Amino acid sequence: MAFVINPIMKKIQKISSGTKWEEEVGYSRAVKVDDRIEVAGTTAIDEDGSLIGKDDPYEQTDYIIKKAEKALIELGACLQDVIRTRIYTTDISRWEAIGKAHGEFFKEIKPVTTMVEVSNLISAEILVEIEFSAIV
Repeated sequence: MAFVINPIMKKIQKISSGTKWEEEVGYSRAVKVDDRIEVAGTTAIDEDGSLIGKDDPYEQTDYIIKKAEKALIELGACLQDVIRTRIYTTDISRWEAIGKAHGEFFKEIKPVTTMVEVSNLISAEILVEIEFSAIV
């Protein structure tokens, strides 16, 4: 059987935000392939492993977007390059607080977005997790 190798080499960059889970689980905070960037599901856990915004979905969302923005900048992008967000929350009844924080960053950018309720995230204190897709 012959294998066809794509003659176009893709440039891949991977970055870490330094959380212990990235190393333990084996994933990158963000990966850039050519002009596309995918930011992993991001929560409001800081570099020291502490939760930002306990019981505050607005504060968690605000921190998450700022954390993702750092990853985007490191890969040569910015929030204006975001084309999609996927928001997971453990309590959809608090969607307005999450939406308010999201809107403060994306009101003019207007990426496509999805917000869904999930039964659990990795820790009961984490109320929000967001994934980001961008094209530069």
